[in-house]
Amino acid sequence: MIQAIVFLPLIGAILAGLIALSGAHARHPSGDTVDHHDDAHGHGDAHADAHASASHDDHGHDDHGHGPVEPPAAGSRAAELITTVLLLIAAGLSWMTLVDVGFMHHDMRIALFPWINSGDLQVAWSLRVDTLTAVMLVVVTTVSSLVHFYSIGYMDEDPNRPRFFGYLSLFTFAMLMLVTSDNLVQLFFGWEGVGLASYLLIGFWYQKPSANAAAIKAFVVNRVGDFGFSLGIFAVFMLIGSTDFDTIFSAAPGLTGKTIHFLAWNVDALTLTCLLLFMGAMGKSAQFLLHTWLPDAMEGPTPVSALIHAATMVTAGVFMVARLSPLFELAPNAQAFVMFIGATTAMFAATIGLVQNDIKRIVAYSTCSQLGYMFVAMGAGAYSVGMFHLFTHAFFKALLFLGSGSVIYAMHHEQDIRNMGGLKDRIPYTYIVMVIGTLALTGFPLTAGYFSKDAIIESAFVSHNPFAFYGFLMTVIAAGLTSFYSWRLIFKTFHGEPHDQAHYEAAHEAPIWMLIPIGVLAAGSILAGFPFKELFAGHGVDEFFRESIKMHPGILEEMHHIPEAIGFLPTAMMILGFVVAWLFYIRRPYLPVELARQHQMLYQFLLNKWYFDELYDFIFVRPAKWLGRFLWKKGDGFIIDGFGPDGVSARVLDAARGVKRIQTGYLYHYAFAMLIGVAGLITWFMFGVGGQ
Repeated sequence: MIQAIVFLPLIGAILAGLIALSGAHARHPSGDTVDHHDDAHGHGDAHADAHASASHDDHGHDDHGHGPVEPPAAGSRAAELITTVLLLIAAGLSWMTLVDVGFMHHDMRIALFPWINSGDLQVAWSLRVDTLTAVMLVVVTTVSSLVHFYSIGYMDEDPNRPRFFGYLSLFTFAMLMLVTSDNLVQLFFGWEGVGLASYLLIGFWYQKPSANAAAIKAFVVNRVGDFGFSLGIFAVFMLIGSTDFDTIFSAAPGLTGKTIHFLAWNVDALTLTCLLLFMGAMGKSAQFLLHTWLPDAMEGPTPVSALIHAATMVTAGVFMVARLSPLFELAPNAQAFVMFIGATTAMFAATIGLVQNDIKRIVAYSTCSQLGYMFVAMGAGAYSVGMFHLFTHAFFKALLFLGSGSVIYAMHHEQDIRNMGGLKDRIPYTYIVMVIGTLALTGFPLTAGYFSKDAIIESAFVSHNPFAFYGFLMTVIAAGLTSFYSWRLIFKTFHGEPHDQAHYEAAHEAPIWMLIPIGVLAAGSILAGFPFKELFAGHGVDEFFRESIKMHPGILEEMHHIPEAIGFLPTAMMILGFVVAWLFYIRRPYLPVELARQHQMLYQFLLNKWYFDELYDFIFVRPAKWLGRFLWKKGDGFIIDGFGPDGVSARVLDAARGVKRIQTGYLYHYAFAMLIGVAGLITWFMFGVGGQ
């Protein structure tokens, strides 16, 4: 059953890829599969100019009169149905696995075949299935299958659908390999696999320079984190001599107090190892300093955003820290750093979300902030609580992204919320599910987010981490900001007067392919909370998770004895955020404009995302470009080409041309040359030999 869950998406990806190749060959018999008209997906200059502020033609239709659209690849429907059906089967099997492993305690280790055998490095392909894995299997396959289903409607006019569905399934397979890994090397394979798939999906519309730039940015920023992650894996192997999880966990207690020589310092071995491993999580899960790729990932089609931000890639870092909880529990300084980064990210991303105008970017910064919450729980040692928020967040965040896609679809690919308004009357179903998703995100009582988010804030409050109070304070403030920007999105999109009458009049509900998945996710945004509360954050944690994670002793018990005022604080912040948003965007809509005018510097600071992109451009990008240009022009062009093989051959040619001029064919020229030679010879004899 486990093999089927993991490899069904791979089979789907291969079949969709073959269909895409055959379709491309059929359309371009010469073998040229490149789409030669830039506006095949409607990314025309006229449209870009019309909505330069935030709008992109996200859907792939060409309704702007920019030339003919390619016909869909042959077999498009087959590729869609094959990949979607296989994912739905995998999702059904995953829920069965969760029941079997979580409640029946049937943990599994399935050895597939040997992989690397080199001295001490013995790595085998094997599948590790415990409760932590089972939870991730449910999250990944459920959201991915719904995203596949949704994409059938959303991408209905894109000519490259088989390629898109192949990439989606490949992404899912890589994530499943990551969560079922039984050693760090296999985990790294899945880790890099989701990085590759995200690059392909973010840059899916490769005719858009902005999509290519965003894909490269995501790839490069993740390489920074992955460099640290690979160093962490090397450190584990150097210290323990194995990359197998069971071996690592049994040997870890013996490493306490040991030091490692690193960059001329002797540092605590476990602390350094955990920090290096967490550096990988910072890149993959878009934490503070390595977060810049996440909002730009919106250049991909909306279903991609839902998959990346809800179930795959960004949750990989959280899962990795939970999987390696026996290591992090032995490295309190590393845990302190995890909480600091998580709390900072939760607050930082929430402040940026306050002023963004692109509907998808608001939800993207919300993802960044919520991932910070998860790492706060990890830093507190409440790993099951962090996993609880990962579990609930997958449902309501996928709902918000796919709901945003439904809005974009209805608004003829408009993404700027300033150009929307009043849509609740035109698309009431989308409005209802978006409100459900927003209630869950903001932590409204009895929704899924209420149980998991409040539990994280409580875990920070009772934690003995040096940054515990900082984590508690940041997450509470971020709760208020989250409520504000989430309701701002709802009010500006669905309430008030329409700002674009033509688009408003044409707005209509999306196809049934898109409405069913968001309905299911809306149900999940409510039902994923209370029924699972005891298993993730209550008295059933030890029984449910058993050995799959190592909780900080006594933290759950302390969480159950916090003051009532502390327990109510997140809900109070949620209400405050809602009231302020209602005042700003329903009651007195002139207030935000006035505030932005009065605090222009602060507004620009937040609108420009704390100027991190500009800062990185100044510190890293420009020097790298200067160095590259210098090495190209001076090193390669002037020195190597000038004095190397090109230079030598050029000088030989010059000499040959000079000699050629001497060969005139006139007898008196040759006689004159001979005369000069004789005169020179006589002179040499007179002054050279004669002088001796």
